[in-house]
Amino acid sequence: MIFSICSLSVVPVRAGRKNTSEMVTQLLFGEIVECWERNGEWTKVRCLWDNQIGWVPTNQLTQITPEEAERYQDSYACCMELAQPAIAIDHFLPLTMGASLPCFDGMRFEIAGTSYSFSGQVITPQSIHQNIDLLIKLARKYLYAPELEGGRSPFGIDSTGLVQILFKMIGVPMPRDAYLQARKGDNIDFYEQATIGDLVFFQDKNGHINHVGIICEKDKILHTYGQVRIDKIDHFGIFNIDSKKYTHKLRVIKRILTATTTSPKVKQKTPEEVTNQIEMFK
Repeated sequence: MIFSICSLSVVPVRAGRKNTSEMVTQLLFGEIVECWERNGEWTKVRCLWDNQIGWVPTNQLTQITPEEAERYQDSYACCMELAQPAIAIDHFLPLTMGASLPCFDGMRFEIAGTSYSFSGQVITPQSIHQNIDLLIKLARKYLYAPELEGGRSPFGIDSTGLVQILFKMIGVPMPRDAYLQARKGDNIDFYEQATIGDLVFFQDKNGHINHVGIICEKDKILHTYGQVRIDKIDHFGIFNIDSKKYTHKLRVIKRILTATTTSPKVKQKTPEEVTNQIEMFK
């Protein structure tokens, strides 16, 4: 088996071997794929966290050993900053929110022989089980991020990508597609029983689940529609506060998280650590 890691900020995964092919998802820095096939300048990959399959330019992947792939998946932190550079000896690399930092020790990590230091806030998903307050706090950081079909970063994201990244950061794996996400968790039979943190799924005119959002406060939903935004919601669906009309028809409500049972391990640098890191580059 051949494994590769995303060692760039954001890399598109496409449905075909062309730059004009549909972008089905994105790789964020530090995420690992299994390489299935190489065809010219493209490699067919399977994303290990959600089994999404697509094509990536080969020169945008860095091959790693199976041992490294296993180690990086077992221990990593997630970037909590909207954008923050990781610093190598000879370059800066901007990391977006949700990027993975393999084997991060609180100040440094290494990918395929390249060592980086990182002074931003991170979170360790392995230590978190159910934390609704943190989920909503992270979700609000994405407000006004532009909608991008297939996107998973603050610079372009879709509704399912937003949900997937948010749950990744609190240690809950989620599929990429809305209809698959809707199979997770427990059904909530009536809208009046929904609570903050519940996922709400919506259907198109053919009855197919095609959209998802997160209840962020009473009768309010955070979702992606043109941009990440907050709109009103009721038992009919989403009522857009700008256009003054319903834009999405409610299909099902699912509860993934039931309570805040653990405190997140959020690592912040001490002033001394930040000063020492700055000194290295003077």
